[in-house]
Amino acid sequence: MNRLIAIALPVGPAFVAELEAAFDDGDAVLPVDVRLGDEARTALLAAMAPAALVVRPGERIALEGARPVEEGDALVMATSGTTGEPKGVVLTHDAVAASARATSSRLGVDAGRDRWWACLPVAHIGGLSVVLRSRTEKVPFDAGPFSPDAAAAALGRGATLVSLVPTALRRLEPEVAAGFRQIVLGGQAPPEELPANVVTTYGLTETGSGVVYDGVPLEGVEVRIDPDRSEIELRGPMLLRAYRDGSDPRRAEGWFPTGDAGAIGPDGRLVVDGRLGELVISGGENVWPAAVEPLVEAHPNVREAAIGGRRDPEWGERVTAYVVTEVPVDAAALLEEVRELVRDGLAGFAAPRELVVVDELPRTAIGKIRREALRGLDGPSASV
Repeated sequence: MNRLIAIALPVGPAFVAELEAAFDDGDAVLPVDVRLGDEARTALLAAMAPAALVVRPGERIALEGARPVEEGDALVMATSGTTGEPKGVVLTHDAVAASARATSSRLGVDAGRDRWWACLPVAHIGGLSVVLRSRTEKVPFDAGPFSPDAAAAALGRGATLVSLVPTALRRLEPEVAAGFRQIVLGGQAPPEELPANVVTTYGLTETGSGVVYDGVPLEGVEVRIDPDRSEIELRGPMLLRAYRDGSDPRRAEGWFPTGDAGAIGPDGRLVVDGRLGELVISGGENVWPAAVEPLVEAHPNVREAAIGGRRDPEWGERVTAYVVTEVPVDAAALLEEVRELVRDGLAGFAAPRELVVVDELPRTAIGKIRREALRGLDGPSASV
């Protein structure tokens, strides 16, 4: 019976060793974000049902209620680590290999001259895919958490390739960024001005990482636009097999609806306009309003709360809490207290970076939050 092994370790040699050990045993791996709070981690494990959890190298904690994976499954990736009921994307070894081959081909990766630096969180497919493509294509790599100093050190050890989100790229000194042969950029909308060595990517967890580079699909990847919704649909060998609950989101003939709006430009390249839904992407992290709002509303002075995103030059979007209060409040003090609640109950990256006090929240006739109207709200505010 093939098992699912949850690994709650940061990017680095220990995580890689545990991943290899699980694969050698024929098991699949569930990377667990080490930044999750206890409640969020418990919810994730309950939903994904792994057989064991690794929180220290070489030690496995057996878990109850485990469900097996199918032969050939390599990964179960949580798509919504900030939600109470996360979905798990099941990717096979064949899909992982297809992604690695297509990416390496597009980037012209040469195992004799190139070296990857894996520095993004491995609980996200963009970070984990660096480890996986290095392993599949036999390309040397280093693994360790991102920092500007760590980037410079990686260059000193011969790194030529790195995958980053825009927030991380902005923190690099120009000479360090220029030292990499290529920087693969994903996770959120890129800044308008980019160094010449940056390749922008588009993809999702369900597509096994980026599948469109600089607007052009990788080899074997097909893109089309649903004419009714302007929704981007993708097809290719690196797509998920199913979700952890067994459901398959693909439509007829294997097309996957992304939930993103876009178009094919005059030059034939894909143009991504943004999410059709409500997801806030801040610093490359996915933050779902429905998970954050109850935590904000747990504050005794908050009557109602809605979470949205406001454009931010560093984070892409900053998580913003729009709140109706029970009594007059100091916005700055309330923001700090709300951030603490969200950090404790969920994760630090989901904590609002801005808070706006409003008289009422915009709602539809049936009481749903009109999220498209949130950005236009004004009132006493504070930010960090």
